[in-house]
Amino acid sequence: MLIKNIRQLVQVRDVAPERLSGPEMKILPVIENAWLAIEDGIIADYGSMNDWPGISDWRDLEVVDADGRIVLPAWIDSHTHLVYAGSREGEFVDRINGLSYEDIAARGGGILNSSKRLAETGEEELYESAMQRLMQLQNMGTGAVEIKSGYGLTLETELKILRVIRRLKSTTDLTIKSTFLGAHAFPLAYKENKQGYIDHLINEMLPAVAAEKLADYCDVFCERNYFSEEQTITILEAAKKHGMIPKVHANQLSRSGGVQAGVKVGAVSVDHLEYVDQEEIAALRGSKTMATLLPGAQWFLSLPHPPARRMIDSGLAVAIASDYNPGSSPSGNMALMLSMACVQYNMTPEEAINAATINAAYAMGISSESGSISPGKIANLIITEKIPGYAFIPYAFGMNVNAAVMIKGKIVSGTIGK
Repeated sequence: MLIKNIRQLVQVRDVAPERLSGPEMKILPVIENAWLAIEDGIIADYGSMNDWPGISDWRDLEVVDADGRIVLPAWIDSHTHLVYAGSREGEFVDRINGLSYEDIAARGGGILNSSKRLAETGEEELYESAMQRLMQLQNMGTGAVEIKSGYGLTLETELKILRVIRRLKSTTDLTIKSTFLGAHAFPLAYKENKQGYIDHLINEMLPAVAAEKLADYCDVFCERNYFSEEQTITILEAAKKHGMIPKVHANQLSRSGGVQAGVKVGAVSVDHLEYVDQEEIAALRGSKTMATLLPGAQWFLSLPHPPARRMIDSGLAVAIASDYNPGSSPSGNMALMLSMACVQYNMTPEEAINAATINAAYAMGISSESGSISPGKIANLIITEKIPGYAFIPYAFGMNVNAAVMIKGKIVSGTIGK
């Protein structure tokens, strides 16, 4: 396939870095009036229409006329809880009426609510509902998704979620990574025996997950009333022995020590970060851990804004993800997450796009195959409507400006002129 007459070909990098930090995040390479060649689902070449390649040497070539539309890499969503049973709009109303997230959790809502519903739901129903959500994300321009367990909290139900994720991996062309999040909360059965649950996680759950090769990553919710910094380190060090790369839910409700725990265990990312100060920034500076912001959850729960501007200006690498889940972020619209990052966190459109492509790819461990328009990378692309420029994407908040979405070089949503 050869796409011609592209108004802006965005995030073009002959040799893409693994991630972008500090001032690098302000740079977004663009070719104006461009063409893009795709072969066998892989980006093959690109350039300016001033140097339009002849097509005489291309056999069975499909030429697509973008007709002044913008082309950019598909979004990468490095933090979701996509497999769940039932919505939680009742808790949404409770928060409007004055209850906090922690109040709701204390009376059996929140994660424990989702855990109860999931235990009562069969694997086939979970798969069908998750696939429907996944296709909605694809149609909105997401080409790669990380999906966590964590609504099971028993060996049987955690394995059930992870098996659903494995099935999603095998039945879609989207890039999917799976994360074991058994340490999402303490189940009621272990309310008075927290160490007992940690022992169960380490001695029974982790080996069972590893035996079926169900998880690429292991995550822990490091937060007050959940898992402490020390407990987080203990669990993640055990997970590393089973080949699972650490991630951390960090500093969402307090300065929990989650950032420091993530850096100590070499986590690929620490996510949320509403409560971050100089100590956390210093811990991240110079580490290989990505700071991932989740604007949907922060906005939906009315939490403080993470200090994104200060983090980037301090030289950190920052990613953006949706945290799509039924309780605190019931939206996987990544373009909307970019809008929130620009408006609430004072990130520039360039920084936000870099955060949702190259840096998000790093947080998913897929930098070599996704996140930029580079030779050899997978052709997961968004082709926009005829908009003035890429800054229009976060500007037009909540709007779907996609004319088409391409996964592995095939148009899976929308149409474009030929």
